[in-house]
Amino acid sequence: MRFVTWDLGKIKIFPMPDIYISHPDEEEKKTEEKEEKEKTSFPQSKPLARFLARIGARPASNPLAAFLALPEKVKFETQEKKEEIILLLRRHWVTNLAWIFLALLMIFAPLSLKTLPLLESLPPRFRLVAVVMWYLFILGFVFEKFLSWFFNVFIITDERIIDVDFYSLVYREICQAKIDKIQDITYKSGGLLKAIFDYGDVYIQTAGEIQQLEFESIPQPVKVVKILNQLIMEEEQEKINGRVR
Repeated sequence: MRFVTWDLGKIKIFPMPDIYISHPDEEEKKTEEKEEKEKTSFPQSKPLARFLARIGARPASNPLAAFLALPEKVKFETQEKKEEIILLLRRHWVTNLAWIFLALLMIFAPLSLKTLPLLESLPPRFRLVAVVMWYLFILGFVFEKFLSWFFNVFIITDERIIDVDFYSLVYREICQAKIDKIQDITYKSGGLLKAIFDYGDVYIQTAGEIQQLEFESIPQPVKVVKILNQLIMEEEQEKINGRVR
């Protein structure tokens, strides 16, 4: 754009910046924001992306959730380079209520020491040590139960299903099966509590060495079954198109 002025009969033309042209830095910033949104939305498989959106399985970032679709910053030891985690599942949080209630009872148990003649007869220092040891035991109990819930996970990727059984810090058992080895999927959700909080068990029959994998007390079992069926269909389509990894 040019700006024209008159100066004593002479025409002077001054260059004027065009306000309609975007600054290069702004265009690069918009491009980066668009790419970042695409990374955090859905997996690269378009049919699966549309399917996840349709059933309401949105990406989740809460590390303590029991149902995580497309979890961020989650990896496992044997994960392949292009393998993507679709679901990470744990037992429903309701299953923790029993040991939480027991822990609360144990916390208030020292209040009843006066009703125990044996402990009441001990010197004050010994009673204090006994109480401290008791609360340390409670802390260990709660910590062990939490770790058991947190690390007992069920992982569904675009290539396989994995069942991680956590027994202790030094021992765990991992079972897995390829998606194309799945033969049958059934789920069971019976009882008032399971109906109210929408959780149940999913049983997966496979043609591999591990004939059955069990996902116990997981949230939204119907969605899990639908996602598994969709993955099976995509795996079959990849075989037809010759795109099997």
